[in-house]
This record gives sequence, C-alpha cells and structure tokens, in this order.
Amino acid sequence: MKPGDAAVEIGPGRGALTQGLLDAAGRLDAIEIDRDLAASLRERFRARSGFVLHETDALRFDWRSLVRTPATKLRLIGNLPYNISTPLLFRLLDAADVIRDMHFMLQKEVVDRIVAAPGSHAYGRLTVMLAPRATAVRVLDVGPGAFRPAPKVSSSVVRLTVGSFLPEWVRSALFGQIVQAAFGQRRKTLRNALSRYLTAPQIAAIGIDPGARAETLRPEQFGALALAAAAMLH
Repeated sequence: MKPGDAAVEIGPGRGALTQGLLDAAGRLDAIEIDRDLAASLRERFRARSGFVLHETDALRFDWRSLVRTPATKLRLIGNLPYNISTPLLFRLLDAADVIRDMHFMLQKEVVDRIVAAPGSHAYGRLTVMLAPRATAVRVLDVGPGAFRPAPKVSSSVVRLTVGSFLPEWVRSALFGQIVQAAFGQRRKTLRNALSRYLTAPQIAAIGIDPGARAETLRPEQFGALALAAAAMLH
C-alpha cells in the first residue's frame, strides 16, 4: 500500500488494521455494517479527513461508487466474516474491472478452494469462477491462537491479483450457469449435469469427455462448454 492508492477496508471492526492502512494510503474507504463499531470508528478517526466510513452491508455495496477517476483501481483489504466470505467474493467478481487486487483473511477451507488445482477435493465452483479473473496466492496460514477468543477453525491470508485481460468465454452469459450446473451435484457426469445445455455428442465435439466429472476440468474447458452452449441458442 502506498500514498494515492484507492484503499478499501471491508469490515474494519475495532480498527486493528485501519490506522496502518490510512497512514500508508493517505485515504481509506471503510465498509462497516455494525452500528456500534461504526460509531467507534467514526469517533476515533474524526480528525482524519482521508477516512471515509460507509455504514452499510458489503454484500449490497456499490463498489463502482468508489471509483474517483477513470484510472482508479481499488485495493481491497479485510478480515472477512466467514459466513459471508464466499457470497462476497462472487459479488466482487461483478466489479472485477475496477479492482486491482484483494488481500483477505478467510477461513482456511475457503482459501484451499480458491487456490485448488483441478482434480483435487477442494476444487469447485469458487475456484473456476475466480481463476480467469484473478491470480490467487496463499500468503500465510493463521492458527486459532492468533485470535481472542480463539475460533474453532484456522484462517489463511490470500492475495487475489485481478488480471487486465478477460477471456471471451468469461464474458459469455452462460459461463456462470454452466459452472454452477456442473458442480451442482459433483457425482454427476457432465453428460447428466449439463443435459439442459448440451448433448453428450456436443460435449465430445469440443474435445471434452462427456463421462468426466466437473472437478477434472480446467477453467478454460468450462469456457469452451459455455461458448458451445451459447452457440446452440442461435
């Protein structure tokens, strides 16, 4: 983080990271839904003109409203509540074009899914939807003892660097639907899971085994399926 960066903290809570982020960037937009915590933050940083508090739900927030110039790219930081982390990541995908990178502490299980490789147990819908938009790197693991009170799960910090190039297949209206259908019932083969979109011969025609299961496919193969399904509609 450096001066001039469009820094955004999601869920600052009691402000453990807020001071350092504000000092580094000079300006910080903070998203906090808890009324009491928001009041405390507002009081603590009332003398700092660069601190802007948005007392709202991160799942409903308009991230593009923070873009101050055409060249602005947001840098998001947060220790995300475990119960909203996955839906929030999907929500942020909708604004990926205005985001530079994201540094989040998440439940370790979620980060396992984000960085998973095809064929692994953790590989799934979240992996595939994030992969074409961002490069994911696990920064470090954090044990329960780092928190008071200690949670029952371990955490990890992940860095998601958003790419500047978006493949054509990601822009397909059917990409998200194909991925969701394929992973909806993991034990189903593609032939069965995608039957409403493509026949087995149509799947085979693009070089993918209709008898394969979703967790064996690379993200770009889901893209090929999405483009093929879209072509069937025309």
